[in-house]
Amino acid sequence: MKIKLQQAADVLQQADDILVLSHKSPDGDTLGSASALCTALQRLGKHVRFACSDPIVPKYENLFAQLKPEEFEPKFIVAVDIADTQLLGEETEQFKDSIDLAIDHHMSHKEYAKMSYVDGTAASTTQIIYELFCMMGVSIDKQIANCLYTGLCTDTGCFRYSNTSATTLRIAASLMDAGADAAEINRIMFDTKSRARLNVERLAMESIAFYENGRFDIMEITEEMMTQSGATEGDIEGLAALPRQVEGVLIAATLREKKTGGYKISVRATPPYDASAICAQFGGGGHKGAAGCVIEDEKENVKKKLAEAVSGYFRSQGI
Repeated sequence: MKIKLQQAADVLQQADDILVLSHKSPDGDTLGSASALCTALQRLGKHVRFACSDPIVPKYENLFAQLKPEEFEPKFIVAVDIADTQLLGEETEQFKDSIDLAIDHHMSHKEYAKMSYVDGTAASTTQIIYELFCMMGVSIDKQIANCLYTGLCTDTGCFRYSNTSATTLRIAASLMDAGADAAEINRIMFDTKSRARLNVERLAMESIAFYENGRFDIMEITEEMMTQSGATEGDIEGLAALPRQVEGVLIAATLREKKTGGYKISVRATPPYDASAICAQFGGGGHKGAAGCVIEDEKENVKKKLAEAVSGYFRSQGI
């Protein structure tokens, strides 16, 4: 059931013994949303705990610094920044049919919770959480501001992407007024790389192949690259943005080889082109600027299918 944000605020005010879920391979938005929500609800006197199928990489650990560990049987389950229960992962998929409230900003959101609030115009789920806190009368201090700012800056590419609105920037300014360490968060998220990240980035960039007269390119991240570089999943976060940065590229795809076979595809598009239109052809979705899907096939076949999909899309756009 779709609800309004005020209804979500009212429901959370009444709930207790709350479990907050993030998606697998967690990024700054799902973790920023979850940590802010958990911290705020605990300060309201509620019993709250957090769960995610994958470990939190070191650069995000401070988001949970003030969260008190609690153990209880959840009576209310909230999913943040999760467009589909397939994104829960092995450790939390047990909750997929028991989620009471979903808060999300993905246009491709599939209704799975008993109640859902989805705003596809929001730059990030943390933007929605900020608006939710305003309705709930939550005091946004430095810790919560850091959580919300992290999600806001990572999902907007440090406010460079087309999803950045005037509202987004006003909220960012408000979070800075509340004490968010904007410069330090930006440095950690965008200007700091591990050596493993540098190594896997070099290998991935060497794999880039161009199609459609340079308007579409494909980059690979294979298991061999991960092993050779010593990289972890945390090291490759945001790497999918690189191939779209090449001059003349309108749409870019990154192939991430799965341990079980097949490929996870991340597609990025330059406005006004639509990444989600490509991924929808393979059962995926997302935003116009960034979308994803999974293709279970051999690498060369995956590349061929993507190239054909993008070629057809370009023809439909008259280019």
